[in-house]
Amino acid sequence: MTEGGKGTMEPYTVPTAPFRPGDEADFGGPWKEQPGDLSRPDPVTCEASETHDHAHGLVRVLGDDDTASGAWNPELDAETLIKGLELMMRLRIFDDRMIKMQRTGKLSFYMRSLGEEAIAIAQTMALDDTDWIFPSYRQPGAQFVRGRDMVSMICHCIGNTEDNIRGRQMPVHYSWKEGYFISISSPVGTQFSQAVGVAMASAYKGDDQATITWVGDGTSAQGDYHYGLNFASVFKPPVILNVVNNQWAISTHRNVATGGENFAARGLAYGIPSFRVDGNDFLALYSVTKWARERARAGKGATHIEVYTYRAGGHSSSDDPSIYRPGDESECWPGGDPVDRLKKHLIEIGAWTEKKDEKLAQQIDDEVMAAYKEACTFGDLANGPYPPASTIFTEVYETVPWHVQEQREELGK
Repeated sequence: MTEGGKGTMEPYTVPTAPFRPGDEADFGGPWKEQPGDLSRPDPVTCEASETHDHAHGLVRVLGDDDTASGAWNPELDAETLIKGLELMMRLRIFDDRMIKMQRTGKLSFYMRSLGEEAIAIAQTMALDDTDWIFPSYRQPGAQFVRGRDMVSMICHCIGNTEDNIRGRQMPVHYSWKEGYFISISSPVGTQFSQAVGVAMASAYKGDDQATITWVGDGTSAQGDYHYGLNFASVFKPPVILNVVNNQWAISTHRNVATGGENFAARGLAYGIPSFRVDGNDFLALYSVTKWARERARAGKGATHIEVYTYRAGGHSSSDDPSIYRPGDESECWPGGDPVDRLKKHLIEIGAWTEKKDEKLAQQIDDEVMAAYKEACTFGDLANGPYPPASTIFTEVYETVPWHVQEQREELGK
């Protein structure tokens, strides 16, 4: 105590990013955690306490030598791995083309998944085709896994007459009923508690449907994240709850979102098995998600996963990351590039070659360009035609209220 009885208090501190523009990024070199470090507990009998080491370690399958090993190795056949590689390449090339079109005024807004392609691809491949997907804006790749047509996706991004959302959402805020892909939401975090609610409903009805959802590291500081965890802890619905720790929430470093050791460990406090997974390791992501799906199918409740990765690109087409982080920071990330790592693994096991890779990349690029040209036949951003104004009255009410009907008549539609 100071004189006069007044106490002393240290001023609070605001965390800052470890590296800023002009600094040399250093994440500590290669991962110290190795593929064989962690056991694979029984998904049916596992208690949260058994995953303490998994929440504080790092689940890996692909080693630095591009080989797969350890208890978490899903031992997928070459055909499945090649399919995963093709889907990740498809997403990356699609994203590259779309961002170029945005830069030339052909799209109004876009968000890439650069460096995070394995997340939606591997995790959705580990699910059943009728499982519910509650994405954030960096999981459009789940639609590729489920077979959505690129023309349909581009029509939504352009907002033309074939936009299946009829202009009611921003570009890249996809929704696809046939693929059990629920609309992306700009108010980030809402999907977390919504996913838990749908999983509770599925369990109540006796459906064999699980639900998966993702939030970013920054979003995990919001109430929706904790609401979701609390309900998942109490009601034990079949839900897979992912926190994608890609180091950056727009321009805010992830250390602003948690004062704890990591994001995965938060789930342990709620009594939910929790894992920290190398998010650029396709095999590790697939394996942990498959484990969580087995647990959900057995009626044992939720799984909480921290996907440890790096957002290689900007937050969106409106963002310039060079003003808040070193330009080469992504190149220093020990997790490497998810597409490149799976490609090298396939080459290592003799199932792929650089020549095949180049041929596939060209084929996909041609398909994306053809899809864009076809989408533009239904209208483009600059010239239209656009969805008619009357669409604001359709597909909203089962029975149109009288006052809305009056408004529609006033519009003359």
